[in-house]
Amino acid sequence: MLHDPRSYLCNFLGTVYKNSSRETLIEILKQDGLDKLCWIAAREQWQPQETNESFKNYQDALLQSDLTLCPVGINTECYRIYEACSYGSLPVIEDVMTPGDCGNSSMYHSAPLQLLKTMGAPFIFIRDWKELPAILEKEKKLSLQEKIQRRKKLLEWYQNFKAWMRQKFINTLENSFLPSDKG
Repeated sequence: MLHDPRSYLCNFLGTVYKNSSRETLIEILKQDGLDKLCWIAAREQWQPQETNESFKNYQDALLQSDLTLCPVGINTECYRIYEACSYGSLPVIEDVMTPGDCGNSSMYHSAPLQLLKTMGAPFIFIRDWKELPAILEKEKKLSLQEKIQRRKKLLEWYQNFKAWMRQKFINTLENSFLPSDKG
């Protein structure tokens, strides 16, 4: 998984909502012929239950792609970011706020991605999918060794991030529910 060349430059498997940036993403991939270098499986309707086959397909796409495209959906942040990390597929994250409920307030307008940025996530953050062709051109020029180093860095970051989050959660629980020994 870590040291092998991957068959696809990028992947996106997901629902494409009408009038969304996901439509723009698919159009850009098709117009530049980049969809032939990427594993793309778009659907028009969200499906609440994955089948064993669709889940295996998704895992294979992550495992066989150097980059995972993470367009916003209902909310800015989603599980795809973390699943990509666990397979060493670098997330390319659309860095825009959505009208969803996740951290959308005047006080915390960038809250969903703020934690990732603060923790130094080694991701590619983009504002507009029109930036993608240049990113993929750069990606094509990377050597296998450079990609392997990036995968190692990503996996190491993700392990540290999960450990930090776990400890923060434990500390919060302990501080909230266990009596303190302040005498």
